[in-house]
Amino acid sequence: MRFVKGHGTENDFVILPDPDGVLDLTPRAVARLCDRRAGIGADGVLRVVRTKAAGDPAIEAMAGRAEWFMDYRNADGGIAEMCGNGARVFARYLVDSGLAAPGEWDLATRAGPRRVTLGSSGDVSVDMGPPEYLGTGHASISGHQYTGERISMGNPHLACAIDEPLSGLDLTRPPSYDPAQFPDGVNVEFYRAIGERHLEMRVYERGSGETRSCGTGTVAAVAAASHQARGTSRTARPGQVEEWTVDVPGGRVHVTLDGTTGHLRGPAVLVAEGEIFLDRITGP
Repeated sequence: MRFVKGHGTENDFVILPDPDGVLDLTPRAVARLCDRRAGIGADGVLRVVRTKAAGDPAIEAMAGRAEWFMDYRNADGGIAEMCGNGARVFARYLVDSGLAAPGEWDLATRAGPRRVTLGSSGDVSVDMGPPEYLGTGHASISGHQYTGERISMGNPHLACAIDEPLSGLDLTRPPSYDPAQFPDGVNVEFYRAIGERHLEMRVYERGSGETRSCGTGTVAAVAAASHQARGTSRTARPGQVEEWTVDVPGGRVHVTLDGTTGHLRGPAVLVAEGEIFLDRITGP
C-alpha cells in the first residue's frame, strides 16, 4: 500500500491514498501504522477518498461541494470529526500529487465542509468554522485543577489558561476531566499569554496523547483567550478582525477570528513516500 508522511508544525500524519474507498481501514491497522516502533509512526492517519465514495450518506451528501473527503483517525484508531493541521497537510498532498489545483476549495470532513486556501508552495489556510462556546469546565494534572473554556470546533476542547511556564506541566498521562461534560473524550489545551494576542500552548489530544501541535486546539485556545480579553462579550462583532499568533512545541501558527468564523494558517510539509506492508504490521 502506498503512503505519504507529512506534518503541520510537527503534528504528523500517515496519508493513505484510497480514492475509490476500497480500503478496509480497521482501528488496529490505524494504531499499528501510527506506532513509532512497529509501524511508520504518526499522531494520526489521513485517508484520501473521493467524497462520493466515502460510504457514509452524511459525507456523500457533500460531494457536490467537495470532491475529497478527509477521513481522519486518531493514533489509537478512533475516528475524529476534524483536524486542523491534518486538513492543511491533506490539502498540500492533494495539490502536490496533482489531485487538486492551487487556489481555494472545500474539503469534506465529519465536522462539515472546510474551505482551504493554498498555493503551489508555502503555508496553507483553513476556514475552521466558528468556535462554539459551551461554558466552563475543569481539568486536573498531578493533583492541580485548572479551569478552562469548553469549546467545540466540530470536535471537543477544554482550553485552560495558566500563569506558570508550560514546560512544568506533566502531560505524560491524560488530564482528568468530567466525563459527563465530555462523554466522547476531549482535547485539553493549556495556554499562556506571552505578548499581545500571542500565546504559547501545549495540548493533550484524545486518542493520541501529547502532540507537538493541534490545529483545532490552537483555534480553541485563541477563542478562549479572546473571550477572556473581551469579558462578558463572547464573540467578536462581525467584521471585527483579531489576528493571533500561537507558539506550539512544533512551531508557530496564526489564527484569525472575524466574528463569523476562525481561520488557521501555517506550514504543511510532505517529507516521505513509500510502500507499507499493511499485513505485516497488523499481523494475523
